[in-house]
Amino acid sequence: MNDIPQDAEAVLRLAAQSMFDVLASTAQGAMVVNREHRVVWISEGYKRFLPALGFRDESEFVGRRVEEVVPNTLMAQVIDTGQPILVDLLTNKAGTFLVSRLPLRGPGGDVIGAMGMVLLDHPETTMQPLMNKFACLQAELDETRRQLAAEQSRNRCAKHRIVDFIGSSPAAVEVKRHARRVAQTGATVLLLGETGTGKELLAHAIHAASRRAAKPLVSVNIAAVPETLLEAEFFGVAPGAYTGADRKARDGKFKLADGGTLFLDEIGDMPPALQAKLLRVLQEQELEPLGSNAVVKVDVRVIAATSRDLAAMVQRGEFRADLFYRLNVLPIRLPALRERSEDIETLVEVLLEDIARRSGLAPKTLSAEALRALEGKTWPGNVRELRNALEQAFLMSDDDELGPRHFGLDEAATATATVGIGALGRLTTSGVSGPVETLPARKAELERSAIAQALHSTNGNRVAAARLLAISRATLYEKLAKYPELASA
Repeated sequence: MNDIPQDAEAVLRLAAQSMFDVLASTAQGAMVVNREHRVVWISEGYKRFLPALGFRDESEFVGRRVEEVVPNTLMAQVIDTGQPILVDLLTNKAGTFLVSRLPLRGPGGDVIGAMGMVLLDHPETTMQPLMNKFACLQAELDETRRQLAAEQSRNRCAKHRIVDFIGSSPAAVEVKRHARRVAQTGATVLLLGETGTGKELLAHAIHAASRRAAKPLVSVNIAAVPETLLEAEFFGVAPGAYTGADRKARDGKFKLADGGTLFLDEIGDMPPALQAKLLRVLQEQELEPLGSNAVVKVDVRVIAATSRDLAAMVQRGEFRADLFYRLNVLPIRLPALRERSEDIETLVEVLLEDIARRSGLAPKTLSAEALRALEGKTWPGNVRELRNALEQAFLMSDDDELGPRHFGLDEAATATATVGIGALGRLTTSGVSGPVETLPARKAELERSAIAQALHSTNGNRVAAARLLAISRATLYEKLAKYPELASA
């Protein structure tokens, strides 16, 4: 009994040495790596793996960094984290092994290295069921990752083209002309217009027509993100930035859009504190993730959109003037639907086809009376509101043709909605009376007659006349330029 150490530290040292000797002798192979990740010792059993790893003898192996000599090893992770990996499967060119990795600590508790052991050589021969399950799980994981990557790629591609902006009116044609022009540049675009006018569609279309079309298109609706999360959403999060939260780094939208386009919807809702940081990214093309001091370079083209009057907000001090000027490089104003009512017929046709396709129901048509009624409405929600009205009428009716009643409109009232219909009185029940006019000529005559009657009814008040005609004042002025004889009315 006198040879048993009484000192506790001596006992621990003896226990550690005994444990090391037992593990090294019972394992099929063992190695020790120091704090710098270099192999300092291998057991006799481990030497038989050297030829398969590409080494002739121990002298070529020992002294090298473990990451260089053992493919797929996690020994460096054990040293850096101080956490053991008790059971793991290691696969490399030498085969598949069941391994265990333990950190080694010095007297002060600091990690001074790690010990790795091969518990089982080629476990697939003795652990076939477990290996099969592992292989299946690995295959499923690889397939899930592939599908996720493909889905993310699809979600970050443009879903619309410029041709998808429906309409042949002068206002719609002008919007598409501007979109094609700005798509060829890399400058910032600002889309202005009421809600439902198609700003997001146009942002997708500009990206699709640009040189960045093959790169991601990432969208952020600023109004839909809580103010407290906006900075992280834009610029990303460094590892451990939030106490108790996921310690992994998370890329922000700017980083995800690197090389492509970032669409910032409802930019007018951005809080003042974030406006300055956004301005820096736009100017310098660099950012700092939340909780990090590292500067990350990005190459992003920004398309911003708003339904608010940014110029007025600048005057009131609600929006930074310097950011407004940086965003307002290439502005495009999208007209309200009431300013291009001549496009409603085409829009109705396209929307009804899309509704039928999405619902799996048979297509439906719209009566002439219903079309005139829809053309006479002001549509404050624009194309989005029009689609909602068509979809509701389509799904709530069994009729093949949708009339005014399907939209909650009075049939009798719609009969008088077309002002100046008498201009088309040349057609009789027996055929055509007089010389045949072209359709554009008849439309122009009808338009002129409607404007004249509206001006007469309002005693020349153009604002009231525009309201009566369900068009904007600017559109009325454009029409009057075509008919100078009415301008003095």
